[in-house]
Amino acid sequence: MKTLKEISCGETVKVTKLTGEGPVRRRIMDMGITKGVEVFVRKVAPLGDPVEVTVRGYELSLRKADAEMIQVE
Repeated sequence: MKTLKEISCGETVKVTKLTGEGPVRRRIMDMGITKGVEVFVRKVAPLGDPVEVTVRGYELSLRKADAEMIQVE
């Protein structure tokens, strides 16, 4: 399984699973990242943090730690 952290710039992927628990998982879901949604990776900062993505028509910046909790295909 790949995580969102491993996806390179310009790729579109589909979320398969959210790992993590409690408030962190809830926050990721509140941002619109849920199972089955498509995520386009716009930019990855030079050191990998943060990752800029487009989800449901809006832009979002995710920390590396959060991106690791999002499994994609």
